[in-house]
Amino acid sequence: MSLQVVELREPQTGASARVLVSLGFNCFEYRAPVDGQLRDILWSLPGYEDGTRRPSSSGIPILFPFPGRIRGTTFVWEGKNYELEVGDKLGNAIHGLVYTRPWRVIDQSESRVVGQFQASLDDPRLVNCWPCDFRITVAYELTPGLLRCEVQIVNPDGRQSLPCGLGLHPYFRVPPGGGDGADWRIQLPVRKRWELIDLIPTGQQLPLEQADALQTGVRYGDMQYDDVFTDLTLSGSWRQAAIVSPRGKPVTVLRFDTGFRECVVFTPPHREAICIEPLTCVPDCFRLQPQGIDAGLRVLAPGDSFGTTVEIHVAP
Repeated sequence: MSLQVVELREPQTGASARVLVSLGFNCFEYRAPVDGQLRDILWSLPGYEDGTRRPSSSGIPILFPFPGRIRGTTFVWEGKNYELEVGDKLGNAIHGLVYTRPWRVIDQSESRVVGQFQASLDDPRLVNCWPCDFRITVAYELTPGLLRCEVQIVNPDGRQSLPCGLGLHPYFRVPPGGGDGADWRIQLPVRKRWELIDLIPTGQQLPLEQADALQTGVRYGDMQYDDVFTDLTLSGSWRQAAIVSPRGKPVTVLRFDTGFRECVVFTPPHREAICIEPLTCVPDCFRLQPQGIDAGLRVLAPGDSFGTTVEIHVAP
């Protein structure tokens, strides 16, 4: 069975994007003009659109109702155990429940597409994996020099509260279009990090010795991370990270609103990309929050909702 892929086009600049609706509504390709040529801004494995690659390995995986890892595969909420799937080599659940599953397109035009996933409608088996039903709606829109992603989370359940967290996991090419990115610089809006043991936060925040350097830009060839950062700085009303050319030009700029309070940074072993991942909460926040740690857990009452926005700007 063929998988559903939606292609977006921005006629003024020739930019384009492709979204794999059938596997997590993942925007796995974004091409935009850089230095007079259309270049790949996002990194994906060749053939990702055929659905045979690891769902979290490419593009922009959408992580909900929990981002990152939950220790083990048992999620405990209000005294009840919920069994989740093993998602990593350490035996933990990882990255939520929607990035591996087919979504529905509910609106589409030449430069915009809106997808939706609701547990009770799109995979009723998930109703037993989480305390209540949930709905996530994501809109991707192309405008000149910009890919915009708007996310809306709703608790459609009439009785139960929805504990949740959201994350996006974009893979950015370093440099855009491919090639040797060692001398490019990465700017990150981070001042502290969460202590991790086996990639799970302990609940303790640690000072970040490189904080000033990361905000002005660190050479990508010198970076090696799989870390959760916090105490994010503001640029106007946005959090902002950038991929900067050796000439000092910010080429790819990631902006996300203040609904996101943590940022995971991951440097894949292939060194062709960097993941800069805005999260609304700390991974495994459901364990940390009851310990009195402010981990960013959101609990939506029946009918409640929240929304966030992420933008990828590209300098031509």
